[in-house]
Formats: sequence, C-alpha cells, structure tokens
Amino acid sequence: MLFGGIEAGGTKMVCAVADETGKLTDRMSVPTRQPEETLKEIAAYFKRYEIAALGIGCFGPIDPDRDSKTYGYITKTPKPGWTDCDIAGFFRRELSVPVGFDTDVNGAILGEVTWGAARGCNCAIYITVGTGVGVGVYVNGGLLHGLVHPEAGHILLKRHPKDTYAGHCPFHPECMEGLASGPAIADRWGKPAAQLAGRDEVWELEAYYIAQAVADYILTYSPQKVILWGGVMHQEKLFPMVRTGVQELLNGYVHHPAVTDAIADYIIPPALGEDPGILGAVRLGMLELQ
Repeated sequence: MLFGGIEAGGTKMVCAVADETGKLTDRMSVPTRQPEETLKEIAAYFKRYEIAALGIGCFGPIDPDRDSKTYGYITKTPKPGWTDCDIAGFFRRELSVPVGFDTDVNGAILGEVTWGAARGCNCAIYITVGTGVGVGVYVNGGLLHGLVHPEAGHILLKRHPKDTYAGHCPFHPECMEGLASGPAIADRWGKPAAQLAGRDEVWELEAYYIAQAVADYILTYSPQKVILWGGVMHQEKLFPMVRTGVQELLNGYVHHPAVTDAIADYIIPPALGEDPGILGAVRLGMLELQ
C-alpha cells in the first residue's frame, strides 16, 4: 500500500510517496507559487500513483480544528495569495482519498516519533530554527492542539544585556523568532548565518537565546526528547553550547539523568536527517486512513 506526503513550505513544497514502513519510493519538489498552479502540479504528481491516503504538514498559521468550517485551511498567513487557502480540501476533492493535515513542525515530530530519534516516547518536541522558528509537540501519545496549534516559536525571551538588536518579528520583537531566527541573525550581524561560522560572538548569543527557549519548553512540556534542527542548527558548535546553557538555566531543578548526566543524548538532531517533515506528512496520511 502506498501513501502520499506533502511538506508544504512557504518557499517550496516537497512531495513524496512511501510504503507503510516509511520507505520513500519517489519524491519531488515544486516552488511555492500561487495556490492554483502549485496545487494542480502537485495533484498531477500524485495521480501517477494509487495512494491510499495523503498527509500534509503545512506552513501556517493553519486551522487544525476538525469541528471548524475552515478545517484544513491555511488561515491568515504572510505568504501572499495563500490566506484562506483550503489546501486539504483541494486534495481531498482532486484525489478522492483521506487527507491528514497538521502543521509542518507537528509533522516533523510525528516523523521522529514514528521512525526516528523519538521512537518509544509518548512526549517529545521538535524545534526548527531557520527562516522562522517552529515547535512541534507530541504529548501523551498524540499531536498537541488546543485553541489553535502550538506557536512556541514566538515564546517571549529575556534579552541579552548586550544585545541592542530591535528584533525581527513584527508582532513581538523579543520572541524566539524575533531574536534567534536566520533572518534575525543576518539582520543583526549584516551577513547570513552561513557566512558567520568563525564569529564566536554570533553563536554565543544564539546559544543564549536557544538555550533559554529550550529550558522553557522542558519546564512546560517535560519532553522525553528535544530534537533541534533547521538551517541555523547546521552550525554543529551550537549543540554543546545549547546543552550547557540549558543545564545552567535549569540549575538542577529538573532532576533527571537525561538532563543532569546524559544531555548529549537528550537534546539532539533528528535521526531522519532532512526527512522528518516529509515522513511525518506520510504518517499523517496513514493515521487519517485509520
């Protein structure tokens, strides 16, 4: 049996077909243009296969409430042309299969829980630090929803005393995304992150903010694994700096060996490499069929 997955991003949409074990049999990506042409191209791709269901891990904000009239929609997004786009409904109508739907980061943590670094966990989080900051939350054996969906990328942080940067987020400049995203780094230092690898002060400040956020997530969600990724986290030196910062901030309060003795196995990159999002989308389709 084959399943389809879409990792729907604001820049590109990755599409894949996989079997029930999560083995990818084919994939392709398309640029995220206007909805009509983008979605029609993707539908044509999946019509080449007899998929049993489709899952979508989507950029947002989205409406994940099954009781809402706009369930399956991208809602008020800054991506031009995509506000109020019924993306799940489009594929349901075009492909005549069940369509699972959630945020891109919830899809990523689902992929890691199913086939990756968080297997066996009933509570884990996936944090992506890149163009934006997002957090996928898997808690008590399921993906977290509530009033809307987690927006923990906008958690408010204490500013570093020497940081005079105004912040990149137009809503709250002292949030995680406003202070620590890839665009915030480029704006603050005048160069993109990839060109700042040798500047220790850049990564010390970045680790200060990421560690602060991770400590807050540990205190609120109590995850069994913290998976960190995204373009910014490709700077490998950040991992030990963040781990040390988290231990210092928690100061022994979360007294568990995972934090106190084995933090290198607790705050980790994804086991699925660059594929947690697309495999999580496939898994969303499987769950929708069930």
